[in-house]
Amino acid sequence: MPLSSDHPLLDGRTGQSALVRAYRGERPEVTPVWFMRQAGRSLPEYREIRVGNAMLDACLTPELASEITLQPVRRHRVDAAIFFSDIVIPVKLAGIDVEIVPGRGPVIANPIRSASDVAALRPIDPAALDPIRKAVALTVAQLGTTPLIGFAGAPFTLASYLVEGGPSKDQQRARTMMYSDPQSWAMLLNWCADVSGEFLKAQVEAGASAAQLFDSWVGSLSEQQYVRRVAPHSKRALSHLRGLDVPKVHFGVGSGEVLKAMHDIGADVMGVDWRIPLDEASRRLGGDVPLQGNIDPALLGAPRHILEAHVRDVMDRGLSAPSHVVNLGHGVPPDTDPDVLSHIVGLVHGD
Repeated sequence: MPLSSDHPLLDGRTGQSALVRAYRGERPEVTPVWFMRQAGRSLPEYREIRVGNAMLDACLTPELASEITLQPVRRHRVDAAIFFSDIVIPVKLAGIDVEIVPGRGPVIANPIRSASDVAALRPIDPAALDPIRKAVALTVAQLGTTPLIGFAGAPFTLASYLVEGGPSKDQQRARTMMYSDPQSWAMLLNWCADVSGEFLKAQVEAGASAAQLFDSWVGSLSEQQYVRRVAPHSKRALSHLRGLDVPKVHFGVGSGEVLKAMHDIGADVMGVDWRIPLDEASRRLGGDVPLQGNIDPALLGAPRHILEAHVRDVMDRGLSAPSHVVNLGHGVPPDTDPDVLSHIVGLVHGD
């Protein structure tokens, strides 16, 4: 089913925004900029609103999720909002016992370790996503001409959390399962693709003007592993957006070796982390793919003149692509001074 006629991309609100134009391969007069994890712990107003509210509860309370999504847009004047949620939300809504443990991250009460564990997984009920649809609708109603980006975790990253039971340095248990029980692995990644795909679809149908698939742990895979064991499932996740004409961004951490394969699953825009320069990323992608990135988050705490030189270098290298959306090469660190982010926005916009 296509986008509804009152969707922000179609009713005149965001279709000609700098972000959407750049995602579609045009170069707007002013380079757009937003930051992954711009909504969250770096903002004092976020820390204030989160008092007494657990992370996943905040994500599933539409009014709270909407307000948190809007906070950085008001403060930093970024060119997009990124929906405030977590990649494990659709997993939770599909019945998995998961909690965000402060200082650690998502922790799964009963990790998926066997064929019977995989067989016991159930599809997500579309009605379970109603809080997501409501939060997006509330947010879009207040954003006006600023686009909202929907996001979801890629199947490999979700599967890694489910198999490992929580964050892992090398995803070794998940990669072992990939080889020792390829059938269960494929079934697990298909399940992850479907819950993530439905999560992304709900956000887009409710008003998101773009969609980002986020693969936090893809850097632990070889190109061969990615192409054979993971890429088809990431493609399946994005296939849930079939018929919905929104730009699709694909981002992975440590993804330099698999950039082209990640683009080939059906992405329009490639997010690039800080490990390779944008001009090299563009070369690896053939020179015709819009790019997003890739300020090194470590430099947010550096002296102002060093950060400014780095931002200008990123923008210069971004000229090698058809278009460029400035972002970080990963998320905003929690201890970032919010004024630094606002300063970067001004620098990129040429204020």
